[in-house]
Amino acid sequence: MAFPNIFTQVGADGIIQRINNLDAKSQAQWGKMSVSQMLAHCCVSYETVYENKHPKPNFFMKFVLKLFVKNGVVNEVPYPKNGMTAPYFIIKDEKQFETEKQRLIAYIKRSQELGEVHFDGKESFSFGKLTKTEWNNLFYKHLDHHLKQFGV
Repeated sequence: MAFPNIFTQVGADGIIQRINNLDAKSQAQWGKMSVSQMLAHCCVSYETVYENKHPKPNFFMKFVLKLFVKNGVVNEVPYPKNGMTAPYFIIKDEKQFETEKQRLIAYIKRSQELGEVHFDGKESFSFGKLTKTEWNNLFYKHLDHHLKQFGV
């Protein structure tokens, strides 16, 4: 099953519309995160592309991630509920809903404006070079998973 293309205006707008259907009181259907923590958690994927705030995995860890984790992240199979996550994706403190919502929307818009050509062959934080389809799957699948978690 191919995911919608988040690099198109239609794909990005569809995700943003779902984000805009959340509010600060939205409740998770599974998992432990609040809605503001979830939004901050979703921003981490983009922070690894645009910010230099997370420690990069060393050579050995990157090898392990490419070998054992990459396919599950970039394939077209939706994530299971309550799956494992990398430590730097875990948001322990409470966040401001509106701030995190606007941050996430800005990242999505920035990525859409840069387009799939910008991402095709771009080095990822954890997995090495990815194709535009793998980048799309990485971004879209993660967002879709957590928006479904909150019923949108």
